[in-house]
Amino acid sequence: MAPGDILLDYETGAVDGKGTIAPVENEKRPLDEEVNCAAVPVPEARDDEECRAPTEDEKKTLRRVSAMVPWATYVICAVEFSERASYYGVSGIFANYIQRPLPSGGNGAGAPPRNTQETAGALGLGLTTANALTTLFSFLAYTTPIAGAMLADLKWGRFKTICFGTAVALLAHIILIISAIPSVIQGGHAIAPFIIGLLVLAFSTGMITPSVAPLIADQCPVKSQTVKTLPTGERVIVDPSRTIENMLMMYYWAINVGALFQLATSYSEKDVGYWLAYLTPTILFLLVPLALTWVYKRLVKYPPQGSGTLHAVKAFTLMIRRGGFLTVLKGGDKSWNSAKPSVILAQGGEGVKPVAWDDEFVDDLRKTFNACKVFAFFPVWYIADGGLTTIQNSMAASMTTNGAPNDLLSNFNPISTIVTVPFYNYILYPFLRRHGINFAPIRRIITGYCIGVLTMVIGAILQWQVYRTSPCGYYSTSCDIGTGVSPITVWSQVPLYWLPPMGGILINVTAYEIAYTRSPARMKGIVMALILLMSAFSSAIVEICSPAFKDPNLIWPFAHGRGRYCPS
Repeated sequence: MAPGDILLDYETGAVDGKGTIAPVENEKRPLDEEVNCAAVPVPEARDDEECRAPTEDEKKTLRRVSAMVPWATYVICAVEFSERASYYGVSGIFANYIQRPLPSGGNGAGAPPRNTQETAGALGLGLTTANALTTLFSFLAYTTPIAGAMLADLKWGRFKTICFGTAVALLAHIILIISAIPSVIQGGHAIAPFIIGLLVLAFSTGMITPSVAPLIADQCPVKSQTVKTLPTGERVIVDPSRTIENMLMMYYWAINVGALFQLATSYSEKDVGYWLAYLTPTILFLLVPLALTWVYKRLVKYPPQGSGTLHAVKAFTLMIRRGGFLTVLKGGDKSWNSAKPSVILAQGGEGVKPVAWDDEFVDDLRKTFNACKVFAFFPVWYIADGGLTTIQNSMAASMTTNGAPNDLLSNFNPISTIVTVPFYNYILYPFLRRHGINFAPIRRIITGYCIGVLTMVIGAILQWQVYRTSPCGYYSTSCDIGTGVSPITVWSQVPLYWLPPMGGILINVTAYEIAYTRSPARMKGIVMALILLMSAFSSAIVEICSPAFKDPNLIWPFAHGRGRYCPS
């Protein structure tokens, strides 16, 4: 990506072009300490060069390179790949499992008869319930990482929190396998274990995901810039920022490659049944505890440092208690000053316990929230970017699949991400710079939203065409007349999954860059918490609207301003 751009994993955190990550609370680590040259391994560097800091002139002229990435980083990236692959592998097939009943003439494990247009299913609870449960899962997956980050920062540290989340996730996968046993499904006993497994998996995600990226960054072998000489005679600066950027690039790709594992589970549910679709990710997930055990003694681990996010929550609670919710909502000096220790002390401090922050913390918090106003429209965007996946899966099941799983198309989302990032970085941005076109942040955000509008227009037109051509007309979701599906091919849905990452990279990355660069250093974790809350608000909106997501209303979630309003 272009310098200063941010790689964003929409569930775990973000990194900017300089390698800074979130959530990272008020770190108290010796990042500027002098290091021994032996601890700054650079490929092909000469061993006789004395380790020293670069001068100001050297900082302006010498090329900056990465140090060698420690093996522990590769192992943690493998852990993230396995965890994300198992997560997306099971969560990507939840919608069919919940919405559709066991296919008639199938094998009793959820797979439909071969050479038919039927779709895999198990519980048969309908689209409304499926959308409600999958949205609840997304809501928890976006909110629990805030608690997980606080737990890691306050009590356990990152590695121990990841290990705890791993144990909980393994339990969740086992429960999901139990819910997919054919005799359990056929006996009508699968609902309870499935919902328990879904909730436990969401909780485990909150324990693992917020700590992985910071743990990877902790492994950086160089803490300050140093000058080294390559065998060619070229002097270079070994840069910790460039090193962390490379490490987190591997982390980012591990996530998106892992997301492609849903390809395997989609075909497993379609051809064999849900027991295999849930078992395969569990087997892959077993690599996580094995890798964590092997890498334990090879990791750099820091003790808990305290949570700025928790202090922010307490500060807002105090502001509401002293001034009321409406006063806090309006903002202003009076509201913010009410949380400052000096003001509390000057007013006598009656009924207020001693606080753990200072006046500067409140000022920094105010700057951060002003910078984060750019996130105000994120809930609307997140509805367009994945918020309607269950409805899109249902639409796909009403189209001609010719043997392809109806939830296969969602794999084009990570594929688009993998393709779009280098396209923007190496083709689009250099092209615009060469032609003197200023693709400023606001223009990037507007372009991203235009892509979102285009996506929803395509979705509305596709759903309208499905209704128009389905044997059951505007009640196509559970149609059993003839083939039961529209003649429109399911592959026409590809733009619904390909376009959102193209817009999301422009919107999320740019907005986070604005907020990140304008917020104080110790507020980066709070910025990440706000992003997660916006995602949670989006899920809450979809959850509220879920009762209306049924035939014949399924055009309106796409048509009403990218899902801005509930369908009537």
